[in-house]
Amino acid sequence: MGRFRVTVRRGPKVEHEKHDSLAAALDSIQVRARELSEDADAHTLDTKLGRKFEPVQQVVGRIELRGPGVPRSGIDVRGDGSTESYTGWIRRQLIEQRDGEDAYEALRRRVTPQ
Repeated sequence: MGRFRVTVRRGPKVEHEKHDSLAAALDSIQVRARELSEDADAHTLDTKLGRKFEPVQQVVGRIELRGPGVPRSGIDVRGDGSTESYTGWIRRQLIEQRDGEDAYEALRRRVTPQ
């Protein structure tokens, strides 16, 4: 059935997964984001216009969540391996991490119904 859809983007590669529960989708997001984080190895980019983009400024992977009753949201994996959770689609808003929380826990807190 697959009520919750997870989209994994890494460069030009796009993969789709379907999950029957929100918990299973969030577990998959965490596993896939950790895999992307371990492989992140972006280098500083210098553009012809003189701008520099450090690895932390580059998104090397994005994992998105869609499903009934949850806002569009996901995890961005940066070029240095760090992660950030967000909500929104056109205008992404970062989910603020509370003390002791990582990006995965912040995403779970934000999208799990209370």
